Amino acid sequence: MKTIRRAAFLGVLALASLVGSVHLLAVQDGAAVARKDGAAVARQDEAAVARQALTDAQIEDFLLNARIGATKGVNKGVTNTRRATLSDGRITHDAQIQTVNISQTLFKPDNGPAEMNFKDTYRYNIAGYRLARLLGLDDVPVSVERRVEGTPAAVTWWIDDYLMDEGGRRKKETNTEMSTRTAGQIHIMRVFDELIANTDRNGGNLLWTTNGDMWMIDHTRAFRLNTKLKTPKLLERCERGLLEKMRGLDAETLTRKMGSSLNKFEIEALLARRDEIVKLFEGLVAQRSERAVLYTLPPR
Repeated sequence: MKTIRRAAFLGVLALASLVGSVHLLAVQDGAAVARKDGAAVARQDEAAVARQALTDAQIEDFLLNARIGATKGVNKGVTNTRRATLSDGRITHDAQIQTVNISQTLFKPDNGPAEMNFKDTYRYNIAGYRLARLLGLDDVPVSVERRVEGTPAAVTWWIDDYLMDEGGRRKKETNTEMSTRTAGQIHIMRVFDELIANTDRNGGNLLWTTNGDMWMIDHTRAFRLNTKLKTPKLLERCERGLLEKMRGLDAETLTRKMGSSLNKFEIEALLARRDEIVKLFEGLVAQRSERAVLYTLPPR
């Protein structure tokens, strides 16, 4: 699995402070505008490094406590997603805010079959992030629950270095062979979506960054109560570490880690799907060999 945001945070902040001091001295000495501009650029670069150095815990703290500034709507999806700029005085970064919290006995979409016990809720974004970390995955952005303008919301770290969504990647790779690492990430997404019973994985909520990392976002229509897999035929291969982490899931750990983001019945359904996924891959290994089914995600 890829490792992100694990640099020494305090060292980066110290360096950022040093750059700021140099900038102030240049201004006091009446240095050329070019020197001031260079210091400003350096400060921006150090701020970017500092953001990348944050741990998940530090990002959670930032999302929970940073001041919410300018906010604008996002012209995608149907959940009234907003993009906001947050700042805690040291770091400024954008976040996605979703307050959707719909529950219907019967939902009839414009296209597709009706769905019983329909839910579209912000809390599943938080559950998706927490479950991903339990599984050793860092391709779901940090998401926390916070009241925004008096309304409970999922406040989620905005993805840096965005290059294209899944629709764009498919168009780009139409006539080229998918890389081993990209294919490995796609298999991870398929397993994760079956595990969480995601009904809304589309080209717009699977993102790719400039360095080839995949990010899974927007899980407000996941964690259904069905215990059977939706599209098991898509589960052809599984990352070794992910399979082992799935085997280790249990109700006690999930209840403790998920908090209010998942209820008892949603956890029970998740574990039932986990059993189906593990059984499926064990069967594939027996049929095709471990080497043909299991793999380790290549590094960048």
